[in-house]
Amino acid sequence: MKQLRIMVVCGFGLGSSLILKITLDEVLQAHQLKADTFCSDAETAKGQRFDLVLTSAELTRLFTGIAQPVVVISDFLSKVEVTSKALPVIQELLQVE
Repeated sequence: MKQLRIMVVCGFGLGSSLILKITLDEVLQAHQLKADTFCSDAETAKGQRFDLVLTSAELTRLFTGIAQPVVVISDFLSKVEVTSKALPVIQELLQVE
């Protein structure tokens, strides 16, 4: 089974994306799922190879017209939000493979 590449994007690819990546990693671990999660900044994000994007509502415009799903997260510290919004998409992507 191919491992999913999940890109977490914020404006500069540092602070807030790292917080969301940690939250996502904790959710994945709690559900016994593995994925290659990584942070990216807004400038270089579209040049990356990924299966799924997690980002804020402000940055969704960067991903208009891409084939991969984009999940908008409002509270980067909320495991509940990441679980309810991202987990179903991740599980669906894993089913397709």
